[in-house]
Amino acid sequence: MGTLLVVGDSISAAFGLDSRQGWVALLEKRLSEEGFEHSVVNASISGDTSAGGAARLSALLAEHKPELVIIELGGNDGLRGQPPAQLQQNLASMVEQSQQAGAKVLLLGMKLPPNYGVRYTTAFAQVFTDLAEQKQVSLVPFFLEGVGGVPGMMQADGIHPAEAAQEILLDNVWPTLKPML
Repeated sequence: MGTLLVVGDSISAAFGLDSRQGWVALLEKRLSEEGFEHSVVNASISGDTSAGGAARLSALLAEHKPELVIIELGGNDGLRGQPPAQLQQNLASMVEQSQQAGAKVLLLGMKLPPNYGVRYTTAFAQVFTDLAEQKQVSLVPFFLEGVGGVPGMMQADGIHPAEAAQEILLDNVWPTLKPML
């Protein structure tokens, strides 16, 4: 019976929804339905960046001793126009901290809307694939696949996934996550 630690931002914190409707709560339900006796700790904070996640991860690892860490950060870095190199450095630190604590890592990749310009959006998306390769960790290339920019799948702000999207988010993660358990 291991612990899964989710370190994310508003998308994993179920921003704008009842937390029981979010994909992390649905993950807990799916684990139980499929006979996995894992507990899930959702340490996601709305508005968090990769720097924030890297800063608070050490305490979370010490407290929860997870078997697996799911990292869902970077969206806010991108929306704030942070340099992709900084994102890569922060996420690399999180991966290394997790691995040193004996945990497997699942990285959830993000992509930005095209209005940030081709060079930036390409460099941003590349951070996740490069990091997964360098650190030999599992990757969901685009966590919001089938959700981002899809009518009815986003809340009115166009940034946060709606309730209808939460099951899709889980389905985007599950095929990569399940073999890691």
